[in-house]
Amino acid sequence: MPTDRVLVAYVPHPKDFERICSERWYRIPVRHAPKGVYAEWLAFYFGKAHAEHGQSIAYFARNQGHELVRRRDLLPKEPAHPRADDWYFKMQLGEIVGLDRPILAKKWQRILFLHTTGDRFQAAHDLQDLMSADKRFVSRTFTALRETAQPPYFITKEST
Repeated sequence: MPTDRVLVAYVPHPKDFERICSERWYRIPVRHAPKGVYAEWLAFYFGKAHAEHGQSIAYFARNQGHELVRRRDLLPKEPAHPRADDWYFKMQLGEIVGLDRPILAKKWQRILFLHTTGDRFQAAHDLQDLMSADKRFVSRTFTALRETAQPPYFITKEST
């Protein structure tokens, strides 16, 4: 897991985390999406509204793929929502796993998304540790640029 990509994603309300646990997906609005949603893992950073785990990362899950869908298809009980026709990445999740020791935000930071590496995630005590430039960790640049599952596209005489 050291070179695995981890996308830390903000979960503002407890009802959002309830949905994550019961339906095993997380939504990312395309207009606010980070540069790249390719990550082997999603970790969940809880907002202040979470009584028990506010301002911390306490859970994570394996990313099992994503699809592009409209909000109205994700949340059919909210057809009149102002963003009902907006596009979202629906991130499919594996088992939701609790951390033995939550990663705390000692100083409150509002983040929506944060890319980090598996080794930083495993070693982190504080949110700032996820961005460490320490040489003992895998290069964040290398990890971010690592080849995705998408094959390269080639133009051949037959395809022109």
